[in-house]
Amino acid sequence: MTDPILGGATQPAIRGLASTTQASPTGATQPAEGRDFKSFLADSLNEVNALQTAAQDGVEKLLTGQTDNTAEVLTAIRKADVAFSLLTEIRNKLMDVYTELKQMRV
Repeated sequence: MTDPILGGATQPAIRGLASTTQASPTGATQPAEGRDFKSFLADSLNEVNALQTAAQDGVEKLLTGQTDNTAEVLTAIRKADVAFSLLTEIRNKLMDVYTELKQMRV
């Protein structure tokens, strides 16, 4: 079943998740080929910003009468809201992990 809000596409943040390390036969881990977490997070932030900007532009066009397609504008707003909520939850989880790591005794 496709999501009517996302148009059948999965969230880029979900698609981009992959193992960052691969286990070798000896048990040691080696970095996997691909993007690092920093670039993944930066790309996700840029994408959420683009969705927020598109939603704002849609609202402005609707209010100024440049468009009358309310469904498209509401869809853009909902996409931006879902993306921002996901980004907020990722931030919250990262902060929880950071706090837990800070409390660990070495």
